[in-house]
Amino acid sequence: MSDRKKLVALACAAAALAVLLVGWGLNSFIFRYALSRRLPRLLAMLLTGSAVACSTVVFQTITHNRILTPSIMGLDALYLFLQTAVVFAFGVQSAFVVNGLLSFLLSTGLMVGFTLLIFGRLFRAQEGGRLFHLLLVGVILGTLLDSSASFMQMVIDPNEFQTVQNRMFASFNNIQVNILVPGGIILLGAMAYIVRQVSVLDVLALGRDHAVSLGIPYEQATGKYLIAVAIMVAVATSLVGPITFLGLLVANLAREAMNTCEHRLVLPAAALMGIIALVGGQLVAEHVLSLATPISVIINFIGGVYFIGLLLRARTVH
Repeated sequence: MSDRKKLVALACAAAALAVLLVGWGLNSFIFRYALSRRLPRLLAMLLTGSAVACSTVVFQTITHNRILTPSIMGLDALYLFLQTAVVFAFGVQSAFVVNGLLSFLLSTGLMVGFTLLIFGRLFRAQEGGRLFHLLLVGVILGTLLDSSASFMQMVIDPNEFQTVQNRMFASFNNIQVNILVPGGIILLGAMAYIVRQVSVLDVLALGRDHAVSLGIPYEQATGKYLIAVAIMVAVATSLVGPITFLGLLVANLAREAMNTCEHRLVLPAAALMGIIALVGGQLVAEHVLSLATPISVIINFIGGVYFIGLLLRARTVH
């Protein structure tokens, strides 16, 4: 099967699952209410699935490593730290907790600012191995933020901890419409930049030496892509919460499914697989598990098993 036919098949599967999610159990009595709840949730899944998938593909390309995801920069840990710190400092009645739009803007702004301040400075250095220096800094900061968040969770009131716990797992059950519009605009803008520069990604995938010899300003291009990745991860995480293994799962499946390494085909394939994973996972969580298990747990379990398989396969190859 050609790559274009595979993309059409993925698009049809995503559309069928979306219709099933929105139309399941609809009748004339609950039609308007159900649509008012399900359509924003579907839109959040479309945005989140596409953003997480595209950001992971781009991140793996610039790091030349298929088992890395943007979460290694510590953005997921920063999100949990921010949510915990706000509750710890201001309480659950604070406007930063109650007001969804304010919470979204605060989380997104601080996460993007954190990336620009810490990792942007590293990229301005002229050291040859700074990309791996960046990853090492991300791991250390992620560990520090995780430990700090865990400490605050231990000392806050148990009732307040419940609020924090609700934000520790991705959920599409209570999507707020007022944050979808600004979040969607930011995500679409970042993805539009990546699509417009997709040919540069193909060159970057060849490695630093080949990219420089072909006239690509490697440091500048890599830095811009890193900023776009950070923006997409920050917005997607602020919208629904962290989903650690989603990007790893769909990015690698897309690379294996396509018969080419061209990003103009790999990126849409990964985005469609991300949507399929989220919508399909939500259907399983709702109608098979009766919402007893969050969708993030389902995806992280499957993604974790797949990650172990990648490690074992790489060990066998070497």
